[in-house]
Amino acid sequence: MTTTNIYLTFNGNCEEAFLFYKSVFGGEFNYLGHYSDMPSKEPLPEEMGKKVMHVGLPIGGDTMLMGDDASTFFGGTTAIAGNNISIMVSPDNENEARRIFEALSVGGTIQQDLQVMFWGDLFGAFTDKFGIPWKIAYTMK
Repeated sequence: MTTTNIYLTFNGNCEEAFLFYKSVFGGEFNYLGHYSDMPSKEPLPEEMGKKVMHVGLPIGGDTMLMGDDASTFFGGTTAIAGNNISIMVSPDNENEARRIFEALSVGGTIQQDLQVMFWGDLFGAFTDKFGIPWKIAYTMK
């Protein structure tokens, strides 16, 4: 079954925000990774390495609150209130992930082609033709 979740982007205070959310909702992070954890062809500035690349906090049965810090170092944009929320879709199979990515991205702007990433997921990101940001992630089995 395909699920959707909330994905929040911050300008350097993602970890602080998620520690706060954790204090409110309880639970444990299912993942907390920093930019310094990822393989990079060029050295990261020290401050960039400390920022959150991805965090996930389960907040109910099938709901996950996810987030990261914006990364202008990798060609991203600065998070601005209003554009710092996206919809994360997690299909239950690869074909569905590809179908959703291809269908929703038509007429939009692709920020990250759908491809297998270093952490093992098939992942892509785009803004649809209506200006809504989406992330598609399928956990490869």
